[in-house]
Amino acid sequence: MEDSVGNPMRRIKIEKVTLNVGCGEDERKIERAQKLLEMLSGHKPVATLSKRRSTFGLMKGKPIGAMVTIRGKKAEEVLKLALTGIENKLKASQFNEDGNFSFGVSEYIEMEGVKYSHEIGTLGFDVAVTLARPGLRVAKRRIRTVQVPKKHKVNKDETINWVKEKFGVSIIE
Repeated sequence: MEDSVGNPMRRIKIEKVTLNVGCGEDERKIERAQKLLEMLSGHKPVATLSKRRSTFGLMKGKPIGAMVTIRGKKAEEVLKLALTGIENKLKASQFNEDGNFSFGVSEYIEMEGVKYSHEIGTLGFDVAVTLARPGLRVAKRRIRTVQVPKKHKVNKDETINWVKEKFGVSIIE
């Protein structure tokens, strides 16, 4: 990680933070989840739809949850807030080899400065964080012609170190 100080192309940044609430078929719970995600992110959430018919009797294309994707400065603010809901502790198993990590917040009222809302009730949500280095977006745009070198991709160890330094998170083994 010694390159990250001198070379701006080696700096790790948040590409996106995705908040997700799974609700099943309960339409009222989906509405409450959308209100929660809008309150936390300031963005309009979308309903997630079932991909295919399941053995649980759920039809294809039916709403089963809500999600919102946040980018830029707001993504960092939302991530910092969500980390307070888990007391800034993550497990090493919550990180993958591609430089991403995810965790769940059991109830939104556990986060600092977030008050209980009677309209929403008690809901938990999942947070998925995607990290990248500058230049990755260009490579995605021309996927067939440009390959990102392996050393330019963010790996698990770099992600863990970045989260520790940036947010003061402790990693539990």
